[in-house]
Amino acid sequence: MTAPLAGIRILDFTELLPGPFLTQCLVELGAEVVKVERPPAGDPVRRSSPGLFRAVNRGKSSTVIDLKSKSGVAEALQLLETSDVLVEGFRPGVMDRLGLGYRAASSRNPRLVYLSMSGYGQTGPLTQAPGHDLNYLAQAGIISLCGRPEGPPAHAFGLPVADLGGSVYGLAAVLAALFQRERTGRGQHLDLSLTDCLTHWLNARRGPFNHAQIDDLSTQRRHALTRPAYGVFLCRDGAITIAALETHFWRALVGYLGLTAFRGPEYDDLKRRSAECEAINAAIAEALAPVSRDDAVARMLAADIPVAPVLTLREAETSEHFIARALLSATSAGRLVRFPVRLDGMQEAPVAAPELGNRSAVPRVQDNQTKREDKTCARA
Repeated sequence: MTAPLAGIRILDFTELLPGPFLTQCLVELGAEVVKVERPPAGDPVRRSSPGLFRAVNRGKSSTVIDLKSKSGVAEALQLLETSDVLVEGFRPGVMDRLGLGYRAASSRNPRLVYLSMSGYGQTGPLTQAPGHDLNYLAQAGIISLCGRPEGPPAHAFGLPVADLGGSVYGLAAVLAALFQRERTGRGQHLDLSLTDCLTHWLNARRGPFNHAQIDDLSTQRRHALTRPAYGVFLCRDGAITIAALETHFWRALVGYLGLTAFRGPEYDDLKRRSAECEAINAAIAEALAPVSRDDAVARMLAADIPVAPVLTLREAETSEHFIARALLSATSAGRLVRFPVRLDGMQEAPVAAPELGNRSAVPRVQDNQTKREDKTCARA
């Protein structure tokens, strides 16, 4: 069966993580990705983090082009003429100065979907500001809500949230633009700001804050970070997470742990439980301290309580869930997780990242482009 994006060519000018992660997802959906790299050594991540490079560039082809030369720009323009999507991650204005901005690109290929990924977007006062994941989290307002409720702001994430979250927004936008192009026949320029993507996520906090008219930061942090029977709790030999927010889950938790002080019907009200959040969570912690992690998880799941062990990466990879879902695939970068949603025609995760300048996959796409143009003419 044909892969979802079979015959779609992506011209990838991105480096580091956000763009390559996005285009890696497109590879797994069946697209052909041509990675355009700068001479002499290509994407800096090839050297700074080879493992990361191999993880997010599998299945792509590579071409080395000097975009500061006229011949290099001409070569890039020729490639984009037979591409469906161009993804770039330079600071705003760079592609225009090179002669490869959206106006120049669309004049050569009106059907091109052109995605510009940057920290702060193509407009506004921060377009030229340098930044990385942590800066975007701070600018969006997320770091202010992180840490302990009464402590200083903290960077508490073990993943580059802005980079990966922005990549997924980019994936959604590219796919929507391709779908729209099927009806209009034209591509478009997509302006993706990693910071803007984070601010969209924050609607999940703004909504409750607006409703309750919570304006001061201290109350916002407490609302976001502190909930009764919700959090990480230490057991005798490890940690577990509990999320017993709904009343029926709360009752089951009280019954399992024997929290007699909180059995009254008045505690069926979440607002009442929230008012005594610290006392409730302290009681839960005391009850769990002598219990083994795995025993607590097994018994609480049997009682239909939302619980999960805090697993290391290795423990997660060998868990029954990972195995049953067949999440891991063998690749040149080790065992990695495949694209998590399976569509008809999807193949196994691509095995290898490209050697610098390997363009072996490029000629095949010209045929696909010709076929698409023939179909377009036939419909016209």
